Amino acid sequence: MQRRQLFSAAAAAAFAAVLSACGKKGGSDAASAAASSGAVAAAGTVTIKVGATPVPHGDLLKVAAPLLEKQGVKLQIVEFNDYVQPNMALESKDLDANFFQHKPYLDDFQKNHKTHLAALAPIHIEPMGIYGGKSKDLKSIPKGAKIAIPNDPTNGGRALLLLQSAGVLKLKNGGSIASTPADIVENPHSIKLQELEAAQVPRSLKDVDFAVINSNFALTVNLNPVKDSLFIEKDSPYANYVVVRQGDENRPELQKLVRALQSPEVKKYIEDNLKGAVVPAF
Repeated sequence: MQRRQLFSAAAAAAFAAVLSACGKKGGSDAASAAASSGAVAAAGTVTIKVGATPVPHGDLLKVAAPLLEKQGVKLQIVEFNDYVQPNMALESKDLDANFFQHKPYLDDFQKNHKTHLAALAPIHIEPMGIYGGKSKDLKSIPKGAKIAIPNDPTNGGRALLLLQSAGVLKLKNGGSIASTPADIVENPHSIKLQELEAAQVPRSLKDVDFAVINSNFALTVNLNPVKDSLFIEKDSPYANYVVVRQGDENRPELQKLVRALQSPEVKKYIEDNLKGAVVPAF
């Protein structure tokens, strides 16, 4: 845009403030850009939409929000209760970023959905745990016990690895994140796996003997992974990332989001309130 000489000095100053928000695009182009890459709420303030599962991701974003506001970034949190829609909304430019997933899940999702997303920065780790339902002792597993696990590929494989670590079963060649129930080579208790959407697994506890639950979903039903799980991951490599669209990695407001989530304030919140159920990854 160019300034027109017919404006008075005062009008020109006001117009320049608008220009600083719009950048170098024309009015209609700027409005379109604002919708897809951070709407301008007021002169000097940029709004970003970040998709997240409520606990702990949404809670951590709420801690980061006032830190961002001091830097001229208003945070709008959009909550989801599944693992598919946050990535599809980011791909379609309805979000500027999301925060709910570890990188193995993102990599598998991209392969299957042909999305164009990028893991920007690790924030925390949520150890996966095995919880008792109808049965409470992993050393006395009933014959034919039902065990609920997540049905998405990476968390399903992760659950099988955890069951193997707990001595419940054995996987072909030691197993991997890509393992499926077809890779079970030893099943001494004749367990039956019930594969469910990850968010539904904790709600299945009353109907199964055991369940392998992601910590964020365990927390939503008031299960403390440290206190309530029968067996929990040790030294989990599955850090949860802030994820953006490819090409947006260097957007200043998204870099500020990462710095806020990796701040001492967020770290203190994790350590004081989540007490081992969530571990900082920075």
